[in-house]
Amino acid sequence: MAAAELLSDEGYRADGRRPAELRKVRARMGVFGQADGSAYIEQGNTKALAVVYGPHEMRGSRGKALPDRALVHCRYGLATFSTGERRRRPPHGDRQSAELALQLQQTFEAAILTHLYPRSQIDIYVQILQADGGNYCAGVNAATLAVMDAGIPMRDYVCASTAGLAEDTPLADLSSPEEAAGGPQLVLALLPATGQMALLQLSARLHQERLEAALEAAEQACRALHAVLDRVVRQRLREVTAALGD
Repeated sequence: MAAAELLSDEGYRADGRRPAELRKVRARMGVFGQADGSAYIEQGNTKALAVVYGPHEMRGSRGKALPDRALVHCRYGLATFSTGERRRRPPHGDRQSAELALQLQQTFEAAILTHLYPRSQIDIYVQILQADGGNYCAGVNAATLAVMDAGIPMRDYVCASTAGLAEDTPLADLSSPEEAAGGPQLVLALLPATGQMALLQLSARLHQERLEAALEAAEQACRALHAVLDRVVRQRLREVTAALGD
């Protein structure tokens, strides 16, 4: 799919969405009982699972413990069945997965109140079960819900979305075919209440006006996702409260 084919003459994308429209989002918290926190999210056909353990004592070398805050440890991986490719994956992920795990760590270090848990560790594991565009962003959104499910205080939600350009028209929440078109793309992880950017990545250089348009599309997508995630958290809170009442 060429960049010129991303939008029809009527202004619709290949999957029927308007340029600023998100894919349908479904999410649940508390899906894995053995973890301290867990969440599952679907954004279109992209599906992600996140589990959180901690805060707990440092595992392995205690010399890695930080005296003034918790260490955030992250792993990010694609399930072998997540794409059409059936290539063999290394047991602990490939180099790209390691890079994304580091980005995940940096993103959540900006949001979690780590100073409340000195000399401890928080583990965040993200698995992409089905990859169809915006994989890392879906992982971030699932991890946000899982951290909240674990009861770990955060400065704010972390909401993530991709954005791109079809010529000069910004597109929010890119699908896999749109990502494969090869146009300029960005990834944004936003703390909506303050507008702080926890992560911003660009795939190519952009003129300032085009960058601002794509960034605005990503910001609006993150704020729309925030409203969805907030409803999921409130529903989970009602369920937990009702269970305690019984």
